[in-house]
Amino acid sequence: MSRDARWDALLELVGKHGRVDVEEAATALDVSAATIRRDLDQLAEQHLLTRTRGGAVAHGVSYELALRYKTGRHAPEKQAIGRAVSGLVAVGEVVGLTGGTTVTEVARALAVRPDIVGETAVAGGQPTLTVVTNALNIASELAIRPQIKMVVTGGVARPQSYELTGPLAVGVMNEITLDVAVLGVNAIDIERGAYVHHEGEASVNRLLAERAQRVVVAADSSKIGKRAFARVCDLGLVDVLVTDTHIGAEARDRFGEAGVQVITV
Repeated sequence: MSRDARWDALLELVGKHGRVDVEEAATALDVSAATIRRDLDQLAEQHLLTRTRGGAVAHGVSYELALRYKTGRHAPEKQAIGRAVSGLVAVGEVVGLTGGTTVTEVARALAVRPDIVGETAVAGGQPTLTVVTNALNIASELAIRPQIKMVVTGGVARPQSYELTGPLAVGVMNEITLDVAVLGVNAIDIERGAYVHHEGEASVNRLLAERAQRVVVAADSSKIGKRAFARVCDLGLVDVLVTDTHIGAEARDRFGEAGVQVITV
């Protein structure tokens, strides 16, 4: 097993259980305890977890994997959600995208739509879509598409998510209007609304939602019924939730009762 694969597995264990034990991890991953200790030390140096005697625990009150370690989690579901959300965006619209792995899949789906980047679209000479984002990774992927007008907010980049936050990002958001905002969330609770781990991201994401005519939350079913540290908005701002088919029937009905259209893929 490669080092990156071990790190993914260790962070997955910490994210799921809040802790990891060296001996148990060594058995589960079929490597030596010394290898696991070295891996945990290196992950702790990157502030991705906190070392303890005999293992490690989640770093901080609300645990957050760095974006580069979340890419493979629920990947098929996120890709299907990305394609479905892409289909909700019309040519010529102004779309706001937050950061996160699921919204990154939305951006990638938009970037291959024939009516946006195909030969007919190129021939028109004008942008077929305007994208506003505070996510550096999304901006870098879409900036190479001349058919897409790419607008990036200012702000200070968070290493965990590549999202720009702070007064500079807020200043840009206050000056624009969006047709649709696509929100990536760390949790969405039927009673309390949408959440992310970081208060700075929550502030920018809330503004994105408030500046849009339509708000779409893109979240796999593992996020449903959960809460994270910082609240983005209540369900009154959300028009559509796009998720996977593992959402429970009760949760789907309750979202519907709250006025949220649920699309499953």
